[in-house]
Amino acid sequence: MTLRDSYNRPVSNLRISLTPKCNLACIYCHAEGEQSPTNPISADEIAEILRVAAKMDIKHVKFTGGEPLLRDDLLEIIASVPESMESSLTTNGILLANLAYDLKEASLSRVNVSLDSLNPQTYKRISGRDCLKEVLSGISTALDAGLSPIKLNMVLLKGINESEVDDFLAFIRGNRNLILQLIELMQFNNCNYHWDLAGIEQNLAERSKTIFTRRMHHRKKYCLDGAEVEIVRPLHNTEFCAFCNRLRVTSDGKLKPCLLRSDNHIDIRGKKGSELEALFCEAVKRREPFYH
Repeated sequence: MTLRDSYNRPVSNLRISLTPKCNLACIYCHAEGEQSPTNPISADEIAEILRVAAKMDIKHVKFTGGEPLLRDDLLEIIASVPESMESSLTTNGILLANLAYDLKEASLSRVNVSLDSLNPQTYKRISGRDCLKEVLSGISTALDAGLSPIKLNMVLLKGINESEVDDFLAFIRGNRNLILQLIELMQFNNCNYHWDLAGIEQNLAERSKTIFTRRMHHRKKYCLDGAEVEIVRPLHNTEFCAFCNRLRVTSDGKLKPCLLRSDNHIDIRGKKGSELEALFCEAVKRREPFYH
């Protein structure tokens, strides 16, 4: 059973927030609109969600936070992913060095690591903590463990780190298991750090030997001098919406049909079997492009 919404967009990807808690305090963080639940969804609830998702031909699950490595039962959750689904995880990398091999053993395929600066002082300014060394160690260990390719998520911040793009290119150059994602900051009220990526993207295009478009989200990938770079613009992007294939699950157990809306959630706490399947179908019915 393959899920399709009324715009004929297939749903093949699930994104599950395991916790809104985080061990950083990044200056731009919006926590995906989540508050700290007193009772986040349990490992058993997640296992049932994954079982139903696999039955509905969802092929990939990404675990997010907050910081998912803060969950004590994370390895149990990863191990519950059905064999038909690929699993990945987003992390700030601070705890990754100690967990990378166990995550791989539990069946995790790969990780995305949030890394906004390679300069210790700038990293601390952005994240609120002096722990760049731990993050870099986590990336190195994850590569050794085979959690690759690793995507490095760099949010461009005006006046803070926009001059570091070439430093990141040098960091990943020659390593096919590292991919740089340059992310345009969402524009919220009183956002003073937004940086338009148009100029950077034009520069990448001029320097790239190869440019191709990924099927997912119709996102361009630039290949230059042994480095792979993707540009991520989640807002004001009709192509992002047109090619969206995701359902989200919030850490308090709600299906979220659209990243940018919070008025159409479906509560699935404690739901199982055919009842949960019906709620998945209802969530897909509620999907529509935020930007038409």
